[in-house]
Amino acid sequence: MTQRMTLIGAGRMGSALAGGWLKAGFGGAIDIIDPHASEAVQAWADRGDVRLNPDVAAADILVIAVKPQVFGDLAERIAERVVPETQVLSVMAGVSLSTLQAKLGTDRVARAMPNTPGLVGKGVTILCTRPDTGEDTIALLRDLLTPLGAVEGPISEDLLPAATAISGCGPAYGFLLAEVMATAGVKHGLDADFAMRLARKTVEGAGALMEAAPEDAATLRKNVTSPNGVTQAALEVLMSPKAMPSLFDEAVGAAIARDIALSKETE
Repeated sequence: MTQRMTLIGAGRMGSALAGGWLKAGFGGAIDIIDPHASEAVQAWADRGDVRLNPDVAAADILVIAVKPQVFGDLAERIAERVVPETQVLSVMAGVSLSTLQAKLGTDRVARAMPNTPGLVGKGVTILCTRPDTGEDTIALLRDLLTPLGAVEGPISEDLLPAATAISGCGPAYGFLLAEVMATAGVKHGLDADFAMRLARKTVEGAGALMEAAPEDAATLRKNVTSPNGVTQAALEVLMSPKAMPSLFDEAVGAAIARDIALSKETE
């Protein structure tokens, strides 16, 4: 790959992508546009691994990793780097393919929704492309996103809000689980630090087991639930109709609604 890559925005996710490209030996030039670059990004520039905030130049691949709320203000300047051959990849939530096309003046656009475990290469990214996107372009986009972890898709854009509510928001659900487990432990007499260590390591371990095991999540749950045992007593509360199943359905619905609203706000 000997193309010019331009990354707009080098926050946590943008930096994770750029770091992955560098480790993978990306064969082209990497330009990073970020007026408030981190020390790590500045160090890459000082070593000559990337060019930081260079003059405007046409990009072969343009990755946009800024907050969706500021995209409208930046779109005109970003469009200066887009030529007919430029492939645009957005990792912004809520900014639709049609909005990207309209504001950047190209139909060579795609979206991706990574999640925060991508910062340690353990994420999952949902890829969304136009129906007429070629297989070579899809393969290129998948290669660009692989440093963050698994890549799923491409899927149609109408499914992206639901996928985002599961994978994009999902890490927060896992962190919340550890948080409330620890809080419950404290309420029942455990030291706060001890309770958090137990909760954190348990959530980490469950994730590692699920990654390694061939069984699905439901089977793994049943495997640790002895009939009439302690775990079953807890699960009867958590799995009651008004508990976790209902709450997660409501939570995912709220996330989808916000994603759709954000899309309208950024049109």
